[in-house]
Amino acid sequence: MEKDKLKEIINNSKNIVFFGGAGVSTESNIPDFRSEGGLYNNKEKRAYSPEEMLSHSFFLSHEEEFFKFVREKMIYPNAKPNKAHIALAKLEEIGKLKAIITQNIDNLHQEAGSKNVLELHGSLYKNYCTKCGKKYSLKYVLESESTVPHCRECSGTVRPDVVLYEEGLDMDVIQKAIMYISKADTLIIGGTSLVVYPAAGLVKYFNGSNLILINKTPTSYDKKADLVIRDSIAEALYYATF
Repeated sequence: MEKDKLKEIINNSKNIVFFGGAGVSTESNIPDFRSEGGLYNNKEKRAYSPEEMLSHSFFLSHEEEFFKFVREKMIYPNAKPNKAHIALAKLEEIGKLKAIITQNIDNLHQEAGSKNVLELHGSLYKNYCTKCGKKYSLKYVLESESTVPHCRECSGTVRPDVVLYEEGLDMDVIQKAIMYISKADTLIIGGTSLVVYPAAGLVKYFNGSNLILINKTPTSYDKKADLVIRDSIAEALYYATF
């Protein structure tokens, strides 16, 4: 049974890195982007596509629509960590898991207790003024009286510290991710179809013994993996950890 094999690998590993995508959060009722029921396939009639609305140029030219979309479709303040988040926090606590590399922007790994989380696409829970750089919480943004939140200090626009389309990833985060992956003896990839670059390209830096893929649909790396699990990522990780 695949989950027993995963448990055995985790027990015998000393340096695990987890690389996760939207599938980690869907079991916390946060919709993903690219699946059939995902945000990008939503049939709501809008003047702009979600990709356009989450672009840097749209943010600059349509501030109100940008923030309305983010508030309605991107923020899930009532979402709670699921068994995957809890299992990963436990693996870090006992010293086996060295880093979580995530494409998610929902802060659920941190809420579960994980400390070393590399956020490739930033976080909705971190916000900053585009004029003076002052940092703000998500609570500040949600409680703003106007649709577009403004800075207390300089009245500049306060935006989420996430990577929008047309923006580059943080190279410091990328370099740290490469460092952790290259040193890992086990790389667990979960909840991602590995189609979004440059993030998906990080896998090629893995030189360890155990490449594990947990995803409900096939990926381009399945044939290279030592273990492929087509099951709930929350159930698989929790079973193998506790």
